[in-house]
Amino acid sequence: MKQLKVFGSLVKDSFDIITKGTFKYHVWMGFLTLIMLIGMYCYSIQLEYGLSVTGMTDRVSWGLYISNFTFLVGVAAAAVMLVMPTYVLKDIDFKQAVLIGEGLAVAALIMCLAFVIADMGGPSVLWHMIPGIGVFNFPNSMLTWDVIVLNGYLFLNISIPFYILFRHYQGKESKKSVYVPGAILSVFWAVGIHLVTAFLYQGLQARPFWNNALLGPRFLASAFAAGPALIILVLAIIRSFTAFKVEDKTIKKIAMVVTVAAQINIIMLISELFKEFYAPTHHSESAYYLFFGLHGKKALLPWIWTAISLNVLATLILTFHKLRNNLKVLYFACFILFIAIWIEKGFGLIVPGFIPGPYGKIAEYTPTGIEIGVTLGIWALGALIFTILARVAIGIETNQLRYRK
Repeated sequence: MKQLKVFGSLVKDSFDIITKGTFKYHVWMGFLTLIMLIGMYCYSIQLEYGLSVTGMTDRVSWGLYISNFTFLVGVAAAAVMLVMPTYVLKDIDFKQAVLIGEGLAVAALIMCLAFVIADMGGPSVLWHMIPGIGVFNFPNSMLTWDVIVLNGYLFLNISIPFYILFRHYQGKESKKSVYVPGAILSVFWAVGIHLVTAFLYQGLQARPFWNNALLGPRFLASAFAAGPALIILVLAIIRSFTAFKVEDKTIKKIAMVVTVAAQINIIMLISELFKEFYAPTHHSESAYYLFFGLHGKKALLPWIWTAISLNVLATLILTFHKLRNNLKVLYFACFILFIAIWIEKGFGLIVPGFIPGPYGKIAEYTPTGIEIGVTLGIWALGALIFTILARVAIGIETNQLRYRK
């Protein structure tokens, strides 16, 4: 009963802190709410008329929704780059950022699930995914593996920070014997969620563009570049607008993770390009369409070359020690790297896998306003959830929130 009373007090105090703040904070929350309402309106149209209001067709059946899902799985997995040094290697420099990283993982996973629901057409078909009720088809279907690893990782990233913050809220130290085993498990689970997602694409024999042994490792490399890059940008905002102190050396250590991952990602990209274009076969047509266009169709050319240019520029900036240690330059490099990988792992990976079709027909894909509206609404939902989680966590860590007996 005592713990329930403490939990009730935490909920009440959390509600107080998330509903109060500066004018800028209220503008930010109001802006996110507006975008979410626009997204809900667009989604209501999709529910009424079906997926015909999107740009997806029977030729290109995965578009903007699955592109964002694939990217956000990587953002969620990136929290492990803070969890492992903090909880496993006991590096105190990462300790300031680990709760923020795990909050970002929770928001990213919720967005992943929202994008899957949007892509399925509506929530009414979700019962098919419930074991024992629907046709779950485990372990034969890679989709069911993906459902298990994503929900399992979401549980880990909610339960571990909640335990630590709940103890701190009561003015007590968290017990390592309780949370360290879960933290170690989350390290392996984070790798698993991205590898399973990569295997989901690799297992589709009819899509040669995804039949690449490097797909899984490259998923991890791009995730460990884009995710920590976003964490750096978030930490920069947090330390500018809140009392939560983040040391420069913490940001610089995370920047090293981003740099190494970005360099590995570039090397793997070059390896993929060599494989596709040095001795091309008819299976290289998807890559030709993506990078050079095919039979006059070239909708993705501006996207992919923008992504590659930004990717190379960001990696070069991060590689030079003096540039990386300049925080303003670092923030710029992280921003363009995040955009580059979002394009590359989204449009640059998902859409070309369907082009050309099985009979050689090229049907290009362009997202509609409805799709864009729903997508922006889901991103706003994720930003709102993260803002709430971060505000409560910062309140507890800075002693603003404490249980009053």
